[in-house]
Amino acid sequence: MEKRIKVLMAKPGLDGHDRGAKVLALGLRDEGMEVIYTGLRQAPEKIVEAAIQEDVNVIGLSCLSGAHKYLFPEVTRLLKERGVDDVLVLGGGIIPAEDISFLKENGINEVFGPGTPIKKIAEHIRQNVTH
Repeated sequence: MEKRIKVLMAKPGLDGHDRGAKVLALGLRDEGMEVIYTGLRQAPEKIVEAAIQEDVNVIGLSCLSGAHKYLFPEVTRLLKERGVDDVLVLGGGIIPAEDISFLKENGINEVFGPGTPIKKIAEHIRQNVTH
């Protein structure tokens, strides 16, 4: 039996809008993945700690506040600092197109904007997760 992909959905920073993250969490669950949602206003340190404790394959970061250029790279930096190099980190939310290359250069595997079909995100996860 193949191990289920385990995803941690997180809302870093002070952003209080989590509808998209909740929809994605439910959608990925419906796609057969195990999903843990950390809730709102999570510090990057808490996200990384939860990812390590839960032994996840994927961290999905959602940000609508504009702080993605600090918060997302901080999560990837902390993962490296803790020696975690096998977790796929994805970003989503309201991310300007001109910021995507910066995020990818700083450890974010892919960025998905509003309206991206859940099946597309699930397929990207399946293609990029190493068990």
